[in-house]
Amino acid sequence: MEENNKKHMNRRKFLKVFGTGVAATTALYACGPNGKQNEERIYNKTDVPTDKMTYRTNPHTGDKVSLLGYGCMRWPLKTNAAGEEEVDQDAVNDLIDYAIAHGVNYFDTSPRYVRGMSEKVTGIALSRHPRDKYFIATKMSNQSEDPYLRSREGSIAMYRKSMEDLQVNYFDYYLLHSIGGGDDGIETYNNRFIDNGILDFLLKEREAGRIRNLGWSFHGDIKVFDHLLASGVKWDFAMIQLNYVDWKNASGFNFNAEYLYGELTRHNVPAVVMEPLLGGRLSRLNQHSLSILKQIRPEDSPANWAFRYAGSPENVLTVLSGMTYMEHLQENIRTYSPLERLNDREYKALEEVTELMLRSDYVPCTECQYCMPCPYGINIPSIFSHYNRCLTEGNVPKDSQDENYRKSRRAFLIGYDRSVPKLRQADHCIHCNQCIPDCPQRINIPQQMDKINKYVEQLKING
Repeated sequence: MEENNKKHMNRRKFLKVFGTGVAATTALYACGPNGKQNEERIYNKTDVPTDKMTYRTNPHTGDKVSLLGYGCMRWPLKTNAAGEEEVDQDAVNDLIDYAIAHGVNYFDTSPRYVRGMSEKVTGIALSRHPRDKYFIATKMSNQSEDPYLRSREGSIAMYRKSMEDLQVNYFDYYLLHSIGGGDDGIETYNNRFIDNGILDFLLKEREAGRIRNLGWSFHGDIKVFDHLLASGVKWDFAMIQLNYVDWKNASGFNFNAEYLYGELTRHNVPAVVMEPLLGGRLSRLNQHSLSILKQIRPEDSPANWAFRYAGSPENVLTVLSGMTYMEHLQENIRTYSPLERLNDREYKALEEVTELMLRSDYVPCTECQYCMPCPYGINIPSIFSHYNRCLTEGNVPKDSQDENYRKSRRAFLIGYDRSVPKLRQADHCIHCNQCIPDCPQRINIPQQMDKINKYVEQLKING
């Protein structure tokens, strides 16, 4: 009995979490004129439902999967006594407890997420719940150029370590990670999975029941995507980037989701959706775009629109969201409890918003952290996040003659110093180019660092 109490979460705490009716809080961040990150909170008085989650059925296994899936790439961090960043385990426990209590049952991680810390902390949190209460998905993340990590021995060691860290003896969903990434497409795929016998190993693991569903995530060369679907392997699912911008206007290491989704549907392969918010970009719309959406649904946030879009297609099994904060988790639970599919008028509104967004100078960073840590200490995602946020709010003035130039200049510069410590800003980039191969969006990061740094210097000179 004592061991069982240690293994599972305290029943009183679970009931407390399960029965909690918390007013949802959606945080919208703006780069304000005082240089601080202003926070506007919109409160919805309706309690977060515990029994209305939308579920989709996996046609291959019959799994009833929550339409909202938890992406474990962006767990909250804290600074420990040694001054080092680590995952806040207590916060992760609370988020996972709340998610399960409100119907979320799909959790997606990887050996690479949160700088290698995600699987262990996710395993600690999930192991406190009965194994049949959740589906765990993780990946063969052997993208490294290190020959050992790509070898059969190194890849199998990664597989076993994932099982150990997640505290499971089988995987519900297992993926070949980042298929199509790199510049040599099928050659890289063969090197990572075919020549070393790893795909054969994983297929045998599926036969043995240690993998219940085998699939892959896609970034990159469309030839590799088509090659896998034509390979004769029975794939149980696949992960693609799908949102209303990428449907017909994908960029970087991505391809139009309209084609990807259509091909998966044609091959009876359920789609798992990543980046429904395009790295947060679709939750930070400018006033013109917001006004288009508010005319139709005045109470809905931009994130609500994006999640409804991603969840509307029938062949979508689950939509992943990296929910770092409780208010984001609450809002997304409400969006899918139950899902209200988009209608024709709403699709047309999002097409109009997409056209406006494509005209902007936005950096297509999804803040996935794959580029981190930078060997020179640059906080790449935070720099792009600040630039994009100020761009959305109109605080990236192009000309000193602009009417609001002084206010916008001050907001950008002060906000930059507060968001990113000076020693981690763009001017410290030396173009080592180590980050470029790791970026799923295919951003030329050093080039963008130069652009932002030159812009900062221009603002300082034109004071």
